[in-house]
Amino acid sequence: MTVRLAAFSDEIADDLETQIAVLRSESIRFIDLRSVRESNVLDLTPSLEAQVRATLDASGIRVSTIASPIGKSAIDAPFAPECRRLDHALRLAEAFGARFIRLFSFFLPDDAAGDGWTPWRGEVVTRLRAMTAAAATRGVTLVLENEKETYADCISRCVDLLATIDAPHLGLAFDAANFVQCGERPYPDAYHALRRWLAYVHVKDVTDRGEMVPAGEGIAGWPEMIRELCRDGYDGFLSLEPHLAAAHRFGGFSGVEGFHRAARALRRLLPPDRALSDGGGTAHGHER
Repeated sequence: MTVRLAAFSDEIADDLETQIAVLRSESIRFIDLRSVRESNVLDLTPSLEAQVRATLDASGIRVSTIASPIGKSAIDAPFAPECRRLDHALRLAEAFGARFIRLFSFFLPDDAAGDGWTPWRGEVVTRLRAMTAAAATRGVTLVLENEKETYADCISRCVDLLATIDAPHLGLAFDAANFVQCGERPYPDAYHALRRWLAYVHVKDVTDRGEMVPAGEGIAGWPEMIRELCRDGYDGFLSLEPHLAAAHRFGGFSGVEGFHRAARALRRLLPPDRALSDGGGTAHGHER
């Protein structure tokens, strides 16, 4: 197992300079680029994008994932705007040297009937298949997060989507805490059902009362899951997204001290005899 630690650095502070200082103090060299100065990654102005690139290059911090909000929209909304956002995200991935783009599987319409997702499954598959094909032409892997209230918020629908599309450029961004919040067990249930598609791992934990806590302090099963990731030879990113101070539909925040707590908790779970890489590499997760 060779893991690379990454982080949603906007959980630390709004300004990039503070983010970088904290990341370096924790020997984390990769970020999931979600927002800078309260601007979403897909809304960065050209000048701010150039500034972010220069600052990251100078600090030795690399972007592992363009952490876009693509797919956090209603499934009955027009698809064309999401396609344009994906095209922009693909350009950003090339500009920042990122191998992954995070996305979601859409929300139900506000007036959805009692049969829920059943009438919309085909449209979800069609959209994700089209976006995956677009990413494949650019050599980028899309990582689908199991977000609450989206199509892929539960184990069975995650399996359904990933098995149906069955493409090497679409994998799972496994978020254990999100499964807990949907009433399911991340480990062993979700992990065993989904590990063949595992491409990226978000690290946050939650108690049975719904409180966000550092990994290993909640009920997501992190100690056991880390051990099995080791046994399975996971070769990829573990990305800190602790949400210790605030959590909402489009992100979260931990602050400097909260982030330090979360980073140190994760390191305590990592076996000392396993390699921890801050360097390069492909980091594609499990082979499929």
